[in-house]
Amino acid sequence: MASGLVALLDDVAAIAKIAATSLDDVTAAAGKAGAKAVGVVVDDTAVTPGYAVGFTPDRELPIVFKIALGSLRNKFFFLLPGALLLSAFAPWAITPILMLGAAYLCFEGAEKIVEALNHEDHADEPGELALSSADLEKAKVTGAIRTDFILSAEIMAIALADVADRPMAIQAAALAVVGLGITIGVYGVVAMIVKMDDIGLHLAKGKRAATRGLGRGLVKGMPHVLDLLTKVGTAAMLWVGGGIIVHGLDHFGVSGLEHLIRSAAGVAGTVPVFGAVTGWLATALASAVVGLILGGAIVGGLRVVRPHH
Repeated sequence: MASGLVALLDDVAAIAKIAATSLDDVTAAAGKAGAKAVGVVVDDTAVTPGYAVGFTPDRELPIVFKIALGSLRNKFFFLLPGALLLSAFAPWAITPILMLGAAYLCFEGAEKIVEALNHEDHADEPGELALSSADLEKAKVTGAIRTDFILSAEIMAIALADVADRPMAIQAAALAVVGLGITIGVYGVVAMIVKMDDIGLHLAKGKRAATRGLGRGLVKGMPHVLDLLTKVGTAAMLWVGGGIIVHGLDHFGVSGLEHLIRSAAGVAGTVPVFGAVTGWLATALASAVVGLILGGAIVGGLRVVRPHH
């Protein structure tokens, strides 16, 4: 009896060790995959607050919550199963799909720059002005979830490319961890951003002069923060999209751009003390230039085919 119990405990210990090892594998894979998707995460965080501003304060957090739920549905009901099927039956398609999504990111980034240079403002389209507040909220949430689907697809594809050689169970768990973690992180930050002016108003009514000053600073600063986020999001679209295109071309044997960017980053990386930073900046800038050129070509082509009004 005792020996049977010892054997059972040995089996339990062995199973626990395997489970712990698997958990370590999942955590490591998720961390590595999530880190490579950081540029798209920045873009997602920068884009989303625009869908919640302009509504009464009591509707801002419910709108963010609705978008977050839609994001989780996107990831767990559609993108995660799709990614696993892709990995199992068509792993060769991962890189082309990544490049297709990257081209869309480049297009979006370049279009934002073109619109800014041409002073094109779509803030209050006639169709939106004709909607009731409830219908406008529904339209904004739907638009945000649609945009999130595209960005989430790119995040999941980037993560999948990094864990495609791991067992299917590790892939599924890592993608689930990345999807859940990124959604909580992104929409937690978005909720803070959209409520920051309300927090500022509350602090501005405080008893202490320092608190009131901080509150007024938050209220005055938030428009500038949102504007900065928009610019950061645009830059992230171009640098991430361009980088994926360059890596994709290298994957298919067109290595000239990849070698050129690596050489430039190597030279920039020789700067004393700040070499790691300057090397990364050189890579990001070169990738952004590639993204801007590609995105600008797509924008120009579409405007020739479908003139912009």
